[in-house]
Amino acid sequence: MTTLAQGPAEAPAGPVEAPAALAIGPHVVQPPVVLAPMAGITNAPFRTLCREFSGGKGLFVSEMITTRALVERNEKTMQLIHFDETEKPRSIQLYGVDPATVGKAVRMIAEEGLADHIDLNFGCPVPKVTRKGGGSALPYKRNLLRAILREAVSGAGQLPVTMKMRKGIDDDHITFLDAGRIAVEEGVTAIALHGRTAAQHYGGTADWDAIARLKEHVPEIPVLGNGDIWSADDALRMVRETGCDGVVVGRGCLGRPWLFADLVAAFEGRTDRARPTLGTVADAMVRHATLLGEWIGDEARGVIDFRKHVAWYLKGFAVGSEMRKRLAITSSLAELRAGLDELDLGQAWPTGADGPRGRTSGNNRVVLPDGWLKDPYDCAGIGEEAELDTSGG
Repeated sequence: MTTLAQGPAEAPAGPVEAPAALAIGPHVVQPPVVLAPMAGITNAPFRTLCREFSGGKGLFVSEMITTRALVERNEKTMQLIHFDETEKPRSIQLYGVDPATVGKAVRMIAEEGLADHIDLNFGCPVPKVTRKGGGSALPYKRNLLRAILREAVSGAGQLPVTMKMRKGIDDDHITFLDAGRIAVEEGVTAIALHGRTAAQHYGGTADWDAIARLKEHVPEIPVLGNGDIWSADDALRMVRETGCDGVVVGRGCLGRPWLFADLVAAFEGRTDRARPTLGTVADAMVRHATLLGEWIGDEARGVIDFRKHVAWYLKGFAVGSEMRKRLAITSSLAELRAGLDELDLGQAWPTGADGPRGRTSGNNRVVLPDGWLKDPYDCAGIGEEAELDTSGG
């Protein structure tokens, strides 16, 4: 594990009473911090890094797995559900639009002991998902949502089932309150709400008021807030302002797995925050690429997969554009390490590097099946053929 320099941080405005430990079925998550599933990002190596920095505290969810691919035992999908023996609980996020297929996938997980917790994706806004009626499009069809949740909870047996969703499709088709009530009625253990609509994608500002409204609407189960948590103090502010039971962190940890060390410190009442030098960041980069190579079984493929992380890790540091390009096309650990060693590794953590990262643009158009918005209850035409057959979002 990489050792990080620590620095003082301003105390958050106003007192924050630490939330009670988050109960996800029999699993206690303390502090109540969850790594959001992100396609192509939250694979086993990245989860390992985040867990190491958190000291093993928190819940770390796999990237999105499609139910059809799981049931068909797609080779790539079976690799994506691989968990390190130290991962406890093992948490899988599933995507599906056909209740029967979702039910088969959940029963497969439960009967074969593939995971300890199942999260259902009703939040993904990307066109290849929403055009099938999945992800953030699905809660608009109330009866379909209910059928999927009923199959999942029934098939899961003793495994807890949670769900992640958005406010709705757009400002004219808001669904989160109805979806929250259906989730409670069908036995879902907890709900995570991203405070944006599908039309917003990742643009604008997350609506934390919606998280507060959902918490008031479904007091029976935990509500977790997601959206615009760029620092540990943002997480404390979300809890203070919304009353949510925990936080889900996605883009804020891109190229910054040590954010989970900050989150643990914040929820434990400490003000120390990770302030790594560029040298420490470089060590983390090499470790991340190494873990990917070990997981894939090929060093070069691991380094190539790591390329998308380079800009996130180097955000804010004084690294020239040519060197950034060079590091982003490396294909071996030696080449990556050699390039990093040419940098001024003594650079301090840059001002502003705790801010937004990852996708920040909106879309304003949601691709939906024909006639999807005509009736919020009719789900005719949705069946196994609407399922995606590949995983990873």
